[in-house]
Amino acid sequence: MSLRHPMYCPCCDIAPGAASRRRFLMLAAQGVQGAAALALFPHLAYADNDVPAIAYDSVPDPVRLPRDVYFGECSGVALNSAGHIFVLSRGNSIGPAYGAAAAQLLEFDRNGRFVREIGHNLYAWSFAHTVKVDRQDNVWVTDKGSDMIIKFTPEGRVAMVFGRKQEASDEETAPLKHPNPPLPSEPGRFRQVTDVAWDTAGNTYISDGYINSRVAKVDKDGNWLKSWGERGKEPGQFHTPHSIAVDRNGLVYVADRSNRRIQVFDGEGNFQRQFTIDVPVPSDARPAIGNMPDEAAIAAGTFAPGSPWAICISPGPNQVLYCADAFPGRIYKLSLDGKLLGVLGRSGKQLKQFGWIHEMACPAENTLFVAELLNWRVQKLVLHG
Repeated sequence: MSLRHPMYCPCCDIAPGAASRRRFLMLAAQGVQGAAALALFPHLAYADNDVPAIAYDSVPDPVRLPRDVYFGECSGVALNSAGHIFVLSRGNSIGPAYGAAAAQLLEFDRNGRFVREIGHNLYAWSFAHTVKVDRQDNVWVTDKGSDMIIKFTPEGRVAMVFGRKQEASDEETAPLKHPNPPLPSEPGRFRQVTDVAWDTAGNTYISDGYINSRVAKVDKDGNWLKSWGERGKEPGQFHTPHSIAVDRNGLVYVADRSNRRIQVFDGEGNFQRQFTIDVPVPSDARPAIGNMPDEAAIAAGTFAPGSPWAICISPGPNQVLYCADAFPGRIYKLSLDGKLLGVLGRSGKQLKQFGWIHEMACPAENTLFVAELLNWRVQKLVLHG
């Protein structure tokens, strides 16, 4: 398997290995499974000695909701220095069936006991995306629906806001359109923002996002410094930068989801390298919802095996990177230079299975918290190796 190669083949403009992978998935969808499909494509055989499987457990009930409070789609999870768990959920829906506001931020202590709701009925709440906690225990939320990032103090008060939601009184107010190429971006404004991360100097990196396809950088005081990137598939370009992380050396890792790759930059936006995750798909793989991804879905990137939905980097001197995909619903453990160290999980509804992991927190190398959209929950995973 190759974990470090150019994302696209210059002669046919598809991901290397994509044709055989697509063919495999099409055969699986048509019922040609197991030994028959693998006999046709022996290089796709799934073998433990080729792909290290990581043993793991899921801790039952890692957080406990109070009576009459419910999660919706769990889009984000983060931990602070005290081990408190913050869950961002598309719950507390307000409004009509179409276009309802859906965002709620809940805090639990290290033992999973409910502590409080933060930002009840906040003006920025529209459609929850991710939550992160910085080194000073400030809590940051990205809201895809309002195009805003909110920084809360550890006490739960609003400290800074970035971006601006549309005015409800404006006759042009409506869901954002997705022109291709996107309209020019503006400093300080966002279009369907996705995630945040920080370097040791306190600079904030913002992945922006479904429409703008760039990374923005602001300093510790909130001053706009720069942005880089645009829609495209070349190094330094993006198509849905969906998750972002920074290592201890200040390198910025961007989950370029629809391009099915992770790109790495220095703090000034200079491209350093990229890598993709190419792990054989198990013969019995099933999607978490819907049909098996067809050729068009694989080509679009979002539901391609190894397409990075969520990434996180563990603390400590020996950092590792975790990455989750939607199909076949796995988590991959990698070194920071893209070497595969192991893989775990699959799609499903039971514990130790996943339904579209949207965000992960990795407070230690062998401890993961994962927020799932389809299963409306957070799991705490303890890895063994």
